[in-house]
Amino acid sequence: MKLRELAHSRTGDKGNTLNISVICYDARHYEHLRAVLTPERVKAHLGDVVRGNVMRYELPAIAAFNFVLGDALGGGVTRSLALDAHGKSLSSALMGLEVEAPVAT
Repeated sequence: MKLRELAHSRTGDKGNTLNISVICYDARHYEHLRAVLTPERVKAHLGDVVRGNVMRYELPAIAAFNFVLGDALGGGVTRSLALDAHGKSLSSALMGLEVEAPVAT
């Protein structure tokens, strides 16, 4: 299943760093996504776009994660020649990640 079936996202940027938050629709899916949505998997899915480290911050009280992607905006908004210099489309790309379906409870 696609990640977008379990969560939605928001993005933000600062310089050459992009934040992608992943927010569960249902808090019951938080632990499942915690297990399958690793920083390594996020980086692999986004490929060469993310040249730096990916860090994951866990926010269990709101069933969300914040991924901080370093060196992901082609030098930053004012330097990048990318069509989407703010990286908003990367959240859509991340929502297309195939994840295992959670076990029904």
